Amino acid sequence: MAATPLLIAPTRPSQRWLAAALLGGGTALATAVQAAPGLMTAEALKAYALEQAQAAVNDPAIRLEVQLGMPDNAQAVAPCSRTEPFVPPGGRLWGRSSVGVRCVEGAAWRVLFPVTVTAWGPAWVAATPLPAGATVSAADLREAEVELTRERNGLPKGPEPLLGKVLVRPMAVGQAVSLDAVRATAVVNAGDVVKLRVLGGGFAVTAAGQSLGSAAEGQPVRVRTDFGRTVTGVARAGRIVDLQP
Repeated sequence: MAATPLLIAPTRPSQRWLAAALLGGGTALATAVQAAPGLMTAEALKAYALEQAQAAVNDPAIRLEVQLGMPDNAQAVAPCSRTEPFVPPGGRLWGRSSVGVRCVEGAAWRVLFPVTVTAWGPAWVAATPLPAGATVSAADLREAEVELTRERNGLPKGPEPLLGKVLVRPMAVGQAVSLDAVRATAVVNAGDVVKLRVLGGGFAVTAAGQSLGSAAEGQPVRVRTDFGRTVTGVARAGRIVDLQP
């Protein structure tokens, strides 16, 4: 891994070993590991970050890549016989994050490294250009690998949560369709004449009313009855609104 030295203090051998060890690769690394076998190498720190990220994701279908950078606040530290890696408390190895190295024998210090974790995994994307307002069908979607760390919103595991839903914004070919990109199809629209239904044990009472809003299956909607009273019920297919008995 090409990088500039993290630690500066060429007059102290143990600090030179640590600086070389954190460079990774080449003769310098071999010498450093032989002279100070307890120190953390850049490759070992990168492998640790990848292992921790994989454990957090816990999904074999997701492929992770890790890029390790050098800290902005590079400084000399006290000699150390053994170091260990760590993830800062509350840290999440996803996208831009950080991972650290601390001395656990011989001194008391820690250094944080910037790390970028890129995740790739399967998602359902637009198979053709889709306009806003289109009802999503199976023919509109295909499975593809996308960069999950670029997707801020939830992506469904399968296409079912998207099918029959209406797009709230246009989608380009290959663009991942997230759950917030669709809304359920309205079964009751504002201004519709609806059937108000009250279901009880062994009986049903119905009446007419006018919907004051739009709602999908199972969503609440307000209705004005023929008697001028406003009630709230649950929208059902067929322009039916169920009321609590």
